[in-house]
Amino acid sequence: MNSQLYSKLPTDLDPQCLPQHVAVIMDGNGRWATSRGLPRIAGHRQGARTLKELLRCCKDWGVKALTAYAFSTENWQRPIEEVDFLMLLFERLLRRELAQMHREEVRISFIGDLSALPKSLQTEMERSMAQTSNNQGIHFTVAVNYGSRNEITRACRQVAELVQKGELNAEEVNENLVEQHLYTASTPEPDLLIRTSGEMRLSNFLLWQMAYTEMYFTDIFWPNFDRAAFHQALLSYQGRDRRFGQVKATLSA
Repeated sequence: MNSQLYSKLPTDLDPQCLPQHVAVIMDGNGRWATSRGLPRIAGHRQGARTLKELLRCCKDWGVKALTAYAFSTENWQRPIEEVDFLMLLFERLLRRELAQMHREEVRISFIGDLSALPKSLQTEMERSMAQTSNNQGIHFTVAVNYGSRNEITRACRQVAELVQKGELNAEEVNENLVEQHLYTASTPEPDLLIRTSGEMRLSNFLLWQMAYTEMYFTDIFWPNFDRAAFHQALLSYQGRDRRFGQVKATLSA
């Protein structure tokens, strides 16, 4: 599809009602590849291109933040060749794309238990976060070795340690405090979650952060999720009535 047609925000979208933060669960890379008689890793390679294009699209259209679920804590159970390839792919992409992303004012963050990743990959991640930390164009967060229950448990442990040390009273523990100990402490919550390939579950992704997030599920495999597909997701989002648990006041006759 010609992305030039979609370089500007489509006219049927209201720029005042765009999600400020979009989260994506990039599902279907393997099935996309298998359906073409290709190895699964070809799907991951194509999926990385799709993510890069979506990041650029978000920036073009005025979406301020994009968070992608790249590798979950459960993904280690995949075949070792696939896991090794993904780690290498992350590292290569960072090396190859960092300068361009920096030029385009992308601020990069990684969330998850990064300590379990290969040391060379950790080094590239730290370098990319440090180099782009002051960029204002778009905040691009990649969840790697991420599990939401693990994240919440870790936050609880940190808060418990503060109470144990006497630096905090149990009565002072509230939602704000817990949020400050999550990986996403400095990031607004997602307005819209997109999950591709027909699966309809959260798969342990941003469970705390998505308490009031609008969800959009599509049968499209991730490598085929282009600007036209994103356009459809945003149209769906703009048709939602976001009340955050409240009742909108109705005008009396």
